Parts: sequence; structure tokens; C-alpha cells
Amino acid sequence: MEEERTLCTCCGAAITNDYYSTVYDEPICDSCAENECSRCECCGDLIYDVDAYGSDYDRCLCESCFDQFYAHCDCCDDLIHRDDLHEYDDGYYCSRCYHEKTQIIRNYSYKPCPCFFGESIRYFGVELEIDIGGRDTDNAQELLEIANTADEKRLYIKTDSSLNDGLELVTHPMSLDYHLNEFNWEDILRTAINMGYRSHQTSTCGLHVHVNRDAFGDDEDEQEEVISRILYFVEHHWLEMVKFSRRTESALNRWAARHGYEPTPSEVMSKAKSDYGRYYAVNLCNQNTIEFRLFRGTLKLNTLLATLQLVNRICTVATNLDDEELQALSWSEFASSITEPELIQYLKERRLYINEEINNEEEI
Repeated sequence: MEEERTLCTCCGAAITNDYYSTVYDEPICDSCAENECSRCECCGDLIYDVDAYGSDYDRCLCESCFDQFYAHCDCCDDLIHRDDLHEYDDGYYCSRCYHEKTQIIRNYSYKPCPCFFGESIRYFGVELEIDIGGRDTDNAQELLEIANTADEKRLYIKTDSSLNDGLELVTHPMSLDYHLNEFNWEDILRTAINMGYRSHQTSTCGLHVHVNRDAFGDDEDEQEEVISRILYFVEHHWLEMVKFSRRTESALNRWAARHGYEPTPSEVMSKAKSDYGRYYAVNLCNQNTIEFRLFRGTLKLNTLLATLQLVNRICTVATNLDDEELQALSWSEFASSITEPELIQYLKERRLYINEEINNEEEI
């Protein structure tokens, strides 16, 4: 009677040695064990490579150990031992992602995926620098609690090396109406003042406004045509823009320089492309937005709202007028068409509204 042979479950070859490995309690020859299998890093059992979990993360785990001891970070999807996961807001995160989510004052490079608020084609993201009051976590937390809800993160706060002892407040993109009527700017600014922060009354703070590029056209050519007229408007009315900005020429030259006047929008755009860089009055370096960088920081509500309204007005005339019409537009004609009360008030304060003077409240 022929002796029963032990066959390798993997390749079917006869196993001649008395001691052999098993996979799932089935025999396997030495060659297949070496070439087709690996040992689970957790329990040490031999498993087929094709059945191993965690191979995308340079791990080798059997199914049982994977299910019992490991999970994926809900943010970055990395494979993490359950003992090393952190629970936050009904999710589980690796240490890096947990620190990022729970960090109150973000690093300057922090840039989350944008959330859009309000119904519009044109959205505005505000970066407001405040200084003197401290790079203080408790202050930042209080400001965030005023600005955000459990379901809506509308504002985040970052560090900025240009500030001496302050914070940068950054909003997600919002429609103009949302900024004016839905977002609680008044409470945020008043609280910051009470904490000892200042913005206009410093030499360090700016107010930057981002506008989404796709508001200017369906394709890049259409968008660049409108943006060229925005650049032209700023250069053509530079003296008025400087006065509106509350900055000195030297400060503008450092942080928001002009490209220089050219006779047509297309020529200004060509010059702007050759002058490529962030520190211009209108920064074109961002892929999805243009950034108005001229304005000095402020904690005065009317000034902040008026600044948003001016940016919106400039974008509107650049969108609605052709090159010749925009070139013929005087500042007085532009100002006389304005109807927004906050913007009219501010223009009067800065003596930019049909030479009408008004008592000017102190900037903060």
C-alpha cells in the first residue's frame, strides 16, 4: 500500500521533510512559504502575501490582528494602531491629524479646503491681521467661539511672522451679503479691541481680500481679461487707492507695490506678469483667487465693510465695462455711482466722495 503523501496547499508539490509550515492550518512547502507568504507583524502567524492587510502602509497583518488592533485615521487614512488613535468630534485620528484639528492657532502655512458661505458667483475671503494683544491661545479660542458654530467653521486663526505679538484672522470664502449681514464681524472686532488688540494703530497689520477667479469668467482667457481691467483701475486711480488704503507709500512699496501705470489694461497685465510676486497691490500668484493687498488693517467695523464693498465695486466695473469704457471712467464718476451706505461713509471720511467732508471717527 502506497504511503500517503503530504502535499503543499499552495503549489501541490509533495513535502518530503517532517517539519513544515502551515498557513491557515494547511501544509505549505518551504519554497512557497518563502516566496508566497509573510508573517503577521502582530501575532507572527504565516499568511499569504495576497491576504495581508496593511501592505499599502508597509505593514503586514493578518485579518484578525488588523480588525482587532488597527484602524485608519479618519483624516489622512493612514493605518494606525488603535492604542495610538485619538478621538475627536466623533472621529478617530493619528497624532499628526489630531494635533492639526485641535490646534487653536494654526501655522502660517495652514490652508484648509475652502467652505463657501452665502449664495453668489463672487466670494470674498478676508485676512485680517491684529497685533499687540498677544499670540494667546485663550484669546484665539474666544474669537473662534464667536465666529464659528459646532457645524460651521467660518473663521480660523494663524500665526504670521510679520506681527510682533498678534494673530491673523482668516475667513472662509463668503458672499458680500454674508459678510455684511450673516457673519458677526461686529462682535469679533469689539472683542478683539477689548482684549487689547489693535490693527490700524500698528505698523505691522494689513487687511487682505481674496476674490475667486472663476467669478470673472468661464475660462482663463475671460478671467484674465477682467483681471487686467482690475489692475488697470488700481493703477489708473492709484492716488485715490492710496488714500483709501490708509497706508503710506513706503508701506505700500514694501507690502503692496504698484506695477506702474500703463495706457491699456492688457499692457498692465503684461507688466504684472513680468513683475510676478506676492507683494503687489493686487497679487496674482494664487491659482484660484486674486488678492487685494493694499489696505491697512482695521478693527473699525465700517472700514472693514467699506473695504469689501470697494473691492466688490471694482470687480463689478471691471466685469461690466469694456477696456475703453473703463479707461474713460473717472474717480468722481465711479464714486457717484456708489449706493452702499458703509462705503459712502468711509469715502466721505477719506475725502474721496465728491469733495464732501465729514467728521472722521478714530481708526483702531
